[in-house]
Amino acid sequence: MIALLFPGQGSQAVGMGKDLAEKYPAARQAFEEADEALGYKLSTVCFEGPEDQLRLTEITQPAILTVSIANLRVLETRMPKPSYVAGHSLGEYSAHVAAGTFRFADAVRTVRNRGKYMQEAVPVGVGAMAAILGMDLEKVTAVCHDAAQGEVCEPANINSPEQIVISGNTAAVERAAKLADERGAKRAKLLPVSAPFHCSLMKPAQDRLQGDLDALKLQKPVYPVACNVEAELVTDDLRARDTLVRQVTGSVKWEQCMHLLIGKGVQTFIEVGPGKVLCGLMRQIDRSRTCFSVSDDATLTRTLDAIAQHT
Repeated sequence: MIALLFPGQGSQAVGMGKDLAEKYPAARQAFEEADEALGYKLSTVCFEGPEDQLRLTEITQPAILTVSIANLRVLETRMPKPSYVAGHSLGEYSAHVAAGTFRFADAVRTVRNRGKYMQEAVPVGVGAMAAILGMDLEKVTAVCHDAAQGEVCEPANINSPEQIVISGNTAAVERAAKLADERGAKRAKLLPVSAPFHCSLMKPAQDRLQGDLDALKLQKPVYPVACNVEAELVTDDLRARDTLVRQVTGSVKWEQCMHLLIGKGVQTFIEVGPGKVLCGLMRQIDRSRTCFSVSDDATLTRTLDAIAQHT
């Protein structure tokens, strides 16, 4: 049984998608559709940069989505159908495009707005995020609670048993990082992010995004989607919309999502899109599972060869 995984923000790199777009018409078409949907050459930013532009949240989000779908279009015609799909934060939109929940062009525009709303929800400097390594969720939650002191400090990404990212007001997150160090975390480090994602400070962004999602026509997903906010399978369009709205302020329960899919019997995971962050997390969650990443022509060929041998 195969599940497709789609990466989120932070996996971007200048040059991503370029070799696939040059070699495969299906990949090239994905970039053309995105360029048309956005009204500017997103493809040029992906292929050539500049990097500081690619790092702007409202460009990063549609860029990663587009590269993921370009990879998917080349991959899916050459492999057995997956049983499940999942995506990390922004990647959940790629998962829903893969499942046919909404049209690619609609998703590209929606995540551009999502990036913009998230960026505008909190003034620069007011919020921060930090990665806490080697500390379990119960202890991290207690650290956030004790460090908050009337401000916001919450677990944002529950990525693996080894890594939990927290989010909130800058001073509270700094206090929490220091407290985590004192209480035995392997490491606590502030992250170079532009906004405090996946915490209650994102409520203004969530409210704006709800309007956009309500206006879209969604379909019933062809594949069950493991949703971030509940770590449960979403199989209808109303629930898809609701979970994507709540995802903005809710924590990404990635570790729980992976255990859900493992419990359903998934043996092989394929990370579709730039980077290999999710395969790295899978090694921390369950080493007995196979995880391939498909981000360019070389990794595509390698993955298809391996799947052919497995099936």
